[in-house]
This record gives sequence, structure tokens and C-alpha cells, in this order.
Amino acid sequence: MIAKLDSTWHFLFFGKREPDSEITDEGKDLEARGAPSLTAESLEKRGLFDRMKHAVTRTRESFAQSIGSVLALTREVDETSLAELEAVLLASDIGSSTASTIIESLRQRGLRQGIDGGEELKRLLKAELKAVLDAVAVVDAAPVASPEVVMMVGVNGTGKTTSAGKLAAHYRSQGRTVLLCAADTFRPAAIEQLEVWAARSDVPIVKTKTGGDPSAALYDACTAAKVRGTDVLIVDTAGRLHTKNDLMKELDKMRRTAEKLVAGAPHQTLLVMDATTGQNGLQQARLFTKAARVTGIVLTKLDGTAKGGIVLAIATELGLPVKFVGVGEKMEDILPFDSATFVDSMVT
Repeated sequence: MIAKLDSTWHFLFFGKREPDSEITDEGKDLEARGAPSLTAESLEKRGLFDRMKHAVTRTRESFAQSIGSVLALTREVDETSLAELEAVLLASDIGSSTASTIIESLRQRGLRQGIDGGEELKRLLKAELKAVLDAVAVVDAAPVASPEVVMMVGVNGTGKTTSAGKLAAHYRSQGRTVLLCAADTFRPAAIEQLEVWAARSDVPIVKTKTGGDPSAALYDACTAAKVRGTDVLIVDTAGRLHTKNDLMKELDKMRRTAEKLVAGAPHQTLLVMDATTGQNGLQQARLFTKAARVTGIVLTKLDGTAKGGIVLAIATELGLPVKFVGVGEKMEDILPFDSATFVDSMVT
């Protein structure tokens, strides 16, 4: 239906629907049959949800307050409510192109089928957010032979070395053997820092002297990992050289070194980004994605920002999936990213 008001055309999206009670009814039926309410898998998912929900507390509180004011007043979804919703999305650092795409999809849905008030609008919004993330999701192919080589790239200060150490602990918790390679030889503190993480996560480390050749360190690490039958080799690379061109050339040299020694390597090249830098970090990310052939993102300090919408901007503007998120300072504070868990945690 289209209503004309004060010489301005407004879309009003109506569409009454019956309440969705399938889940509730199914739950009651399972309970009546005495089915177990919790499984190991459901407990693990619950734990992941709780930790993600805690991590995005600042984003959710900011987002919920803004979107709540929009939805509370939305009985009929019109252009005004959609414009207000778009402003909320932009404020969360979701990016203008992503916000526009989502709003247009909701507009078209409203025109075709109708949107029955604020609660349905929220449900559809969550579906749109998840669709954006799922569009770039990939399943990592298992390497033909060990080790799986994971290169960590990114500018200094994003938490790259810390993330390498946490990932080592994560893979160890899965029962996989891990080797760390300290290839950030241009920053003296990086080698010592990675040594600390290696000790904490109980994994061996290959290193060279400060100022040494990073590709030589990687060569030694690949050779050692193959001899030992190590499952995963995590390589911490330099975040800054004298110029950006130097850095990109060095990363390319390391990538070619890994390719020569291990089939298909590097199997993952993870760009570490600081969530608190928001849109400002995207330009740096574009530089790395082009030169280093990045396959995924590790987003650190997600718990420290109220603008967690950057996760969706990464998907749209970089075309890359977020693979892991850093949610704290402890060794176990790195989580595999899950789109449904993230969206459910952010929009409640």
C-alpha cells in the first residue's frame, strides 16, 4: 500500500502473519517424550554464544538502545523507519554500502510480502546480517600433507603476535601438534613476546636473531615441521619495514618460500585487524589483502568496541570472512567466528 502524506510518497508495508510457534511446540513435544534437553554439542554452542555475547556487550548495548527506539515506534514499516534503521547501522560502523544493501533488501521484501511491525523487522534484519556474513564464508580445505601453514600478517599494534600465540593454544586444545615461527625479526620485542606465548601454550618455537632474514627463519620452521610431522605451523610475520613496498615484497618472498617447501602453503593467510580502529583499519587491510593473498581475518579487541558492525563491513568491502575474534587478554580468549552466534549476540 502507498499512502500520500504532505505531498511526499511513503511506503507502508503491511502483512499480518500467524505467530511462529513451531519451535515452542517442538520443544514441548520433546520435553513430553523425555528427550534430553542438553547435549555436548548444545552445551558447546551455548558456551560459544555466552562468550560471544559477553564480547559484544558494548556493541549490543549501543546497537540495542538505538534500534530499540526505532522498533518500539514501528507499527507500520515505512520509509521513515527504514531511514532511521539505516542510520543505526551506519553508527555501528557497518559501512554505507552494506547498510544500503540491507535496507534495500528490506524495502523490497516489504513491497512484495509486507513486514508486520517492529518485531518482524528485527527478525528480517538479523537474517539480512547473517546473509552478508555467510556470503563470504568458506570451508578451509584440509592440506594434502602436514604441516598446515598459517601465516599471520598485519601492521604492528593490532595484536598479531598475541593472536599467533593464542591460535597455537587453540589448535593445541583440539589435540593438534603446533610449531611457532618467529619471523618478525625486525622488531626485537616480537621474538621475546612469541617465546612467552610458546611457553604458555606449551609448543616449540623456531626463531633467528633480531634483524635476521625472515624467509630463512620460515625455511627452517617448514623443514622442522615436516621432519617432526607437526600438524600446524603458525608464522608470525613482520608488521612494519622501512617502507610499505619493503613489507609487501618480504611477505611475497615468504609466501614463495613456503610454497616451495610445503605443498599448497601457505594454506591460510590471516590478516590481524584491530576492531577498535573501525573503518580506519580497512584501508590498511586492502593493502595487505592485495599483496599477501589474505584468506581470512582475525579481528582482535572485539570486546573493546561499541562498533562491532565492522565485522560486516569487512565481509562486504574486503570480501573476506572473519575466521577468529579476540575477546580478551587470556590465552583462551580467541573464538572461532560463527555468523549465527555473532548476529544473535549483537541483535537480541
